[in-house]
Amino acid sequence: MTSILTPAQRASFDRDGYILVRGFFDPEEAALLKRAMEADPAIRDNLYNRNDAKGATTKMVTWNHPGNSVYGMAVRSEKMVDTMEDLLGGEVYHYHSKLTAKDPLEGGAWEWHQDYGYWYHNGCMFPYMASAMAALDETNRDNGCLQVLKGSHHLGRIDHGLLDGDQVGADLNRVEQAEKQLETVYAEMAAGDVLFFHCNTLHRSDQNRSENRRWTMICCYNAARNNPYREHHHPRYTPLEKVANGAIKKAGLKFSDATHEGAFLKKAAAPAELTKKVGASFAQN
Repeated sequence: MTSILTPAQRASFDRDGYILVRGFFDPEEAALLKRAMEADPAIRDNLYNRNDAKGATTKMVTWNHPGNSVYGMAVRSEKMVDTMEDLLGGEVYHYHSKLTAKDPLEGGAWEWHQDYGYWYHNGCMFPYMASAMAALDETNRDNGCLQVLKGSHHLGRIDHGLLDGDQVGADLNRVEQAEKQLETVYAEMAAGDVLFFHCNTLHRSDQNRSENRRWTMICCYNAARNNPYREHHHPRYTPLEKVANGAIKKAGLKFSDATHEGAFLKKAAAPAELTKKVGASFAQN
């Protein structure tokens, strides 16, 4: 196992709940991922919308199994998997990946949330989970880059509920207090940069108010030892076959293959326990 992180970066992740790695994918790799996402019919045909509280929309597509496409090679590459295994302390498997596409002047916002705020309800007992957000475009404050609350993973899991629009977010009272005590960091990234963040790190993003789109690919991983105790819409432990880093360029513009059949989620899915809650009730407590 060869993590790309230095000891200082590894310590930074433990302290802050995230680490931004510049140039994780080189320009050729980043260009291949971007072009594949733009041209793959399976991506286009499986897009769905997520609305924010003001009705602005983020387009998304989610898939459970990485397959042999160029973006499957990126997810399975040694540098990605080994780094995740370093961060999570052992073997990992692919939990799911997604494209989040914020179009110019209309891409929606995301409210403060933790990924484990959802995944806990899928039967994942421990927060041995993390995500890697790869920038396909330049992401900045104007087009709605990701924001993280530095060190918020130390808060543990926060209650989540249904908010205005069709998003699930964290307890508004708890978030308000966390914002007073923790630094908000804007993860401005160039194409090919990757932000690794812990599943309990609070994160959000603004609407895209610019004339430049903001596309990112988010790859989510779970520790093999954290196999969910029940079936749900993302996979239970499935051994992940790592590939050499060179497999990304070797794949070229390879699109989704037969292993993706039925793997794309047709719409957003939230655990039933969360859809029963009303976000406004947080503000009344």
